[in-house]
Amino acid sequence: MPFADHPVRRVAAAEGIRLSGHWPHTVPAVRQLLVDGLDLNPGVTFLVGENGAGKSTLVEAIAVAYGMSPEGGSTGARLTTRATESPLADELLLTRGVGGKRSGFFLRAETMHGFYTYLEQNPGAASEPVFHELSHGESFLSLIRSRFDRRGFYCLDEPESALSFSSSLAVVGVLNQLAESGSQVLCATHSPVIAALPGATILEVGEWGIRTTTWGELQLVANWKAYLQGPERYLRHVL
Repeated sequence: MPFADHPVRRVAAAEGIRLSGHWPHTVPAVRQLLVDGLDLNPGVTFLVGENGAGKSTLVEAIAVAYGMSPEGGSTGARLTTRATESPLADELLLTRGVGGKRSGFFLRAETMHGFYTYLEQNPGAASEPVFHELSHGESFLSLIRSRFDRRGFYCLDEPESALSFSSSLAVVGVLNQLAESGSQVLCATHSPVIAALPGATILEVGEWGIRTTTWGELQLVANWKAYLQGPERYLRHVL
């Protein structure tokens, strides 16, 4: 895609980076990215996989390399409470699309409480809600609806952690609107509801590294279907 205009065309290792035997290079998905690079399509791309497979590490590193705060927020936010991010962002080179927008937003579930406090201390629009006064799920959905409002690059790390089924469907609608307006989305998720967005690219991460797949082929989807059809088959192993 030599003339692609979406914000991030490709993610690869920066010049001079060498693989090491230390985390996060030991994560197969990270290792594959550094060796082979990763082309990002326009529209929405989901990273799906088990805990520890590297999906959140990749989303965080790409968001930070793009210029966003590791604790969430827009490209202008500078929220820092405690640095826990991996060094991977400094090892990446992002290839931008020609004319691609520079704006972006990183929604990171585990740091949202601190981000809401940051917003209160650095207020924006007067019409914006006081997120701390909303329920966990309401605040997530309100933030997405109020901040995902311009063409750019949006990174989300497990947004479903605060959302009900109906709210997850609402997020699918927002992501679809972003894609239709020319924005690019990279989202790590465990949610078969969110990952079902039609037309999205799905990358499954695991011990194999990174592979392109479809919603119906995801192990995540197979597991949920099997559990909902017979939860007792799973619960007898843990109760």
